[in-house]
Amino acid sequence: MAETAFKPGDDVFTPHSRGTIIDVGATPSGKWVYGVEDDDGAVTYFTSRALRHA
Repeated sequence: MAETAFKPGDDVFTPHSRGTIIDVGATPSGKWVYGVEDDDGAVTYFTSRALRHA
């Protein structure tokens, strides 16, 4: 199963709120993680499984 592609600037829904992807990185195990900034300015990192396009 292929992962959904996200890129910086995409609006997404997280399990907590809506936000904008501001950072993309890889973990040592090869998973992609995405930094999402919410309306309050807080940044939280998620895998693609936890995100949906807004």
